[in-house]
Amino acid sequence: MSLQTVSTSAFRSAVRQKDVVLVSFSTKWCPPCKVLRPILEELGNEKGSSLSVLQVDCDASPELAARYGIMSTPTVIVFHQGEPVNKLVGLRPKKAYEAALARYA
Repeated sequence: MSLQTVSTSAFRSAVRQKDVVLVSFSTKWCPPCKVLRPILEELGNEKGSSLSVLQVDCDASPELAARYGIMSTPTVIVFHQGEPVNKLVGLRPKKAYEAALARYA
């Protein structure tokens, strides 16, 4: 599963696609973001029916980054029923993302 990049205009409906949505706020030039990408793709493949994984390019959508208080990349936010419920800042091991999702997905 490849990560779907969402724009500001599509964001609201995108985080409501499924009960649980993982959103990666990243940039194209960020090395840790590049390392994170396959981890999130793997999570999406493993939990595909119950989880949607999206990506926001902070350079292309600075207003979204500001709205969710993104100060560094990568930052991953777990949305449950369209609302942010968990935020992980910086590159973490896969188990950290699994733990953040465990309560919801």
